[in-house]
Amino acid sequence: IPGASGWPEFVRNASEQFEARAPMVEIQDSNSVLLDGMAGWQLPVAVAHGEGQVRAVGGNTPSPALVYVDNNGRATERYPANPNGSPGGATGYTSDDGRATIMMPHPERVFRSIQMSHAPKDWPEASPWLRLFQNARRAV
Repeated sequence: IPGASGWPEFVRNASEQFEARAPMVEIQDSNSVLLDGMAGWQLPVAVAHGEGQVRAVGGNTPSPALVYVDNNGRATERYPANPNGSPGGATGYTSDDGRATIMMPHPERVFRSIQMSHAPKDWPEASPWLRLFQNARRAV
């Protein structure tokens, strides 16, 4: 993928098991087309993977576009808030031009509030993750 040099690889979770849960992530400032206008948002998201731990390839890993956060809203490496054990809570990256984004969570599984195990009562039917798909449509 052009502009993806330095992207890490995703390897077996530090827990050595498949993880399926709904941790919190914080969307970082990036040029991701999908995450446009979402920097700073902290949202619950579905995870379901056995290989989500970030491992650097070479020495030039870019800043993450998404990180797992703890109950205090800080990036975390602690299990279970970080279900894969990635350094710095990293769980997503974007290409230099922002057109390609990789992540291990599954926002497509929680784009409606009723798909979440918990959502504030004042959220509409569409969860904040719908914005990711609206951004994708706008970019096409």
